Amino acid sequence: MKKLLTVAFLLTCILFKVSAQNNEVDANTANYTALQQKFVDLKFGMFIHFNIPTYMDADWPDPETPASAFSPKKLNADQWAKAAKTANMTYGCLTTKHHSGFCIWDTKTTDYNVMNSPLKRDVVKEYVDAFRKNDLKVMLYYSILDTHHKLRPHQITQKHFEMVKAQLTELLTKYGKIEAIIIDGWDAPWSRISYDDINFEDVYHLIKSIQPDCVLMDLNGAKYPAEGLFYSDIKTYEMGAGQRLSTKDNVMPSLACLPLQSSWFWKSNFPTTPVKEPAKMVAQLNTLNQAGCNFILNVAPNRDGLFDDNALAALKEIGKLWKNDGPALKPAATGAPIISSNLAKNKPANASWSDDMNIMDFANDDDFTTSWTSNTAVKTPWYEIDFGHDTEFNTIALTEPKANISAYHLEYLQNGVWKPLLEGSTASRVKIHRFNRVWGTKLRLTIDKAAGQVSIAEFGVYNERR
Repeated sequence: MKKLLTVAFLLTCILFKVSAQNNEVDANTANYTALQQKFVDLKFGMFIHFNIPTYMDADWPDPETPASAFSPKKLNADQWAKAAKTANMTYGCLTTKHHSGFCIWDTKTTDYNVMNSPLKRDVVKEYVDAFRKNDLKVMLYYSILDTHHKLRPHQITQKHFEMVKAQLTELLTKYGKIEAIIIDGWDAPWSRISYDDINFEDVYHLIKSIQPDCVLMDLNGAKYPAEGLFYSDIKTYEMGAGQRLSTKDNVMPSLACLPLQSSWFWKSNFPTTPVKEPAKMVAQLNTLNQAGCNFILNVAPNRDGLFDDNALAALKEIGKLWKNDGPALKPAATGAPIISSNLAKNKPANASWSDDMNIMDFANDDDFTTSWTSNTAVKTPWYEIDFGHDTEFNTIALTEPKANISAYHLEYLQNGVWKPLLEGSTASRVKIHRFNRVWGTKLRLTIDKAAGQVSIAEFGVYNERR
């Protein structure tokens, strides 16, 4: 009798634990959905690129440009905020540090900052105070790439990582509630700083530990499929770099950005060069909003720290043409993004017979434009990753070039025995599965049903901290 009671008690505990885990997942999903909806509902905001490049006629200035170059004589953040209000914008986002490493706040992490410039004033503080005074939300931009401090490919040290964490901690503790932080210069072909070089998961958890409701966006997510949420709470599209959201079938909470002038930072020809047409900007805004996308329009202050007259006039005209008509479309419930390193990346892979040159290595090369493709003669294709040693994981992301596979199962090799992991029937192009952590030396995917020839762009395996 005691044994039966003990077994019953254990089963009750297991069921309670599973139920609690499911409730926690549901709560996390609901929380993320609410944060994403709140962000998308903001609809229209102002990007403000203002930093050392403003004084060099270049978006990428000499990283050894002295702090003395930053010398605005009439800096007035209230002018920026009031200009945003005339355009019916709801928030601002300021470049606290761009790629050349100059910090426009009173930081203890480096002497290369605004307090050692002729201005000697904390620009971030003046910005957040002015925007809040004008009933506008506050967001910040921060660059991981930092050429002045030599935080660049092949030179990254632990000291660099500590600097990044210390700077983000300052920005998120000194200036009150930050609605969102946009991070740049990370995992991009031009920055070449990977999410492993500066660990994304650590940074993500740091930000959320300080401000849990702060939305984190990585501006370089274009390589990841539009249907999945990878390394960002919101999908991002830098339109000036040719990145385009599909306005017909987008279901993801999104952000798109574009400069009002010809480039991000102020140039000496800006006062006499026409800005983008307000009517076209409003048409762009409406199209994006209707697709569940927030639009952030960059306006660059000049060397005095003020907006030029032509930019002010354009913002006023935009405000006449566009009115915020309430909440945006409801985006899909994405749950938390994938934020950890891909354990399958460049690991030895094996597969059933491939089609010509499209061999197995293309499915774990961290490139969504290449694919492993199964030979049509194979009736039940399979794909396998060999970790080389016991490896823990709890998340899998399977991405196809197009939605095709409709039934599949996964198993893992543990102590020389293949064990079932899960069966899937997700029809979308990106298939993400989260499960209780397991460990194994190999992982195998078997495709049971597909509409056409099987092809896999990326097979990602992750051990998410949660």
